[in-house]
Amino acid sequence: MAAELHVALVAADREVWSGEATLVVARTTSGDIGVMPGHQPLLGVLESGPVTIRTPEGGTVVAAVHGGFISFADDKLSLLAEIAELSDEIDVQRVEQELARAKAEDDAEAQRAADVRLRAATAGR
Repeated sequence: MAAELHVALVAADREVWSGEATLVVARTTSGDIGVMPGHQPLLGVLESGPVTIRTPEGGTVVAAVHGGFISFADDKLSLLAEIAELSDEIDVQRVEQELARAKAEDDAEAQRAADVRLRAATAGR
């Protein structure tokens, strides 16, 4: 059996995903980081971006994460996000409309948020 780590992805309002994984890739203020079982303990600040979770069965879970913290110790990874949603929860057509509106209004923050959601939605499908 391959080594695994326990992952909990939690948003301010709910537990988004919890389970076992062999690899988690997330974006931090220091850059992208991959965490596998046995990784050194870490604590970091999450940047907005897709989080990719590889499950022991070979599946992939992708979530759009907007800010928060990442913590790892003793093969337990916690992703504490301000906002997070799984790729299959994202309505791509609606996000494309939000992105177009943000571009028309020159709203850089809304553009970044919509872009992260689109990248997560397309990566998870």
